[in-house]
Amino acid sequence: MNRISSQLASQLSLVSLDGRRRPRKPALVVVAHGSRDPRALSTVSALLDQVRALRPGLPVHLGHIELNEPLLTDTLTALGDREAILVPLLLSRGYHVKRDIPEMAAETDVRARVAPALGPHPLLVEALHARLAEAGWEDTPRAGSAVVLAAAGSRDPESKVDTARTASLLSTRLGVPVVPAFATTAAPRVPDALAALKARGFDRVAIASYFAAPGRFATECAEAAPWIASAPLGTHPAMARLLLHRYDQMIGLKGAGNGATSHAQPAIAV
Repeated sequence: MNRISSQLASQLSLVSLDGRRRPRKPALVVVAHGSRDPRALSTVSALLDQVRALRPGLPVHLGHIELNEPLLTDTLTALGDREAILVPLLLSRGYHVKRDIPEMAAETDVRARVAPALGPHPLLVEALHARLAEAGWEDTPRAGSAVVLAAAGSRDPESKVDTARTASLLSTRLGVPVVPAFATTAAPRVPDALAALKARGFDRVAIASYFAAPGRFATECAEAAPWIASAPLGTHPAMARLLLHRYDQMIGLKGAGNGATSHAQPAIAV
């Protein structure tokens, strides 16, 4: 009986008081990079379950850029011509957000719009702080404490700008120096940042894992930590809230007449 009542309520919500059918809300498609580490897919799937719990009735789907199924093109093809908001599960601007995701969406019939990358944003700083605390970071760090914000890295210079902004926000939150560093592609690399801090007299340096899910880069960065290393952001509640925030931003842009309604158009990062 409860199931029937729920289905009836869902159907009635699609009809306005004058009997006309309300337009369907765009689907939320979370776009993950993909990883050969099986922990990544299970983590992202659990994160999407949190999003669904926060926003019952919102269609929430997952698509990958590479390495894991479902690929983004397959997810969008299954949606047919429905409108969708694509929210990258990526922490900074870069070629995936600017080029790869829009190009993959353009291969399908979905009316898609691409939201900005997740970072920089205060909710990410909230999650980073919490993960560091779980690893043993103290609210009042002693002298000689510092943090290396370990990110994947990108050839896109705007990605480095975004990561540096997150490092600055985290430094303000923690009250200690936070140095952005990268696992690959960009400089400085994590070991170089650790060595530079040691040369400056910092002897209690933590690694803040700036990764959305477990994977090779996150593991390698954590193994380089001279003291503690936090876990990837993963299923921290702030991540689910931020995914919905980016979705809501795009809905608001459409309401203001600023959103694209045909094939995917990258949004201005805010």
